Amino acid sequence: MIVVAAVIAREGRVLACQRSRESRFALKWEFPGGKVQAGETPKSALERELMEELGVRAEIRQEIYRTQHKYAEMHEAVELIFFEALVESGEIQNRVFEKIEWVEPKRLQELDFLEADKELIRKLAAEEICISWETQDSKSASD
Repeated sequence: MIVVAAVIAREGRVLACQRSRESRFALKWEFPGGKVQAGETPKSALERELMEELGVRAEIRQEIYRTQHKYAEMHEAVELIFFEALVESGEIQNRVFEKIEWVEPKRLQELDFLEADKELIRKLAAEEICISWETQDSKSASD
């Protein structure tokens, strides 16, 4: 199973999302995204997921991290691909999560993230992975 997730940065913080109480892995934190469906590329799947979960159109940029993880609760391993993403249009809306928060990378480790996300979180906190802090406004101004 391939899962994609977006690291969306704004003003020195990244968007973290808490899974709903009714979902598998209830109340765990994650980055927005979801499963790649048949016929989708990872980037097109992430574009779809961000529209469904947050109500925004996004530019999916470069892949920043990839990992595999096997959860005891699942039959197959998950291949998880993280992309940097920039919101192009729309205001971020919480459509499916318990809550969403903008969090400084160094504080991400304070949240109870899904196990598969933890190495990326460590790398973001240690600044081993660089992400663009470009905002929607600075993108528009530079066009």
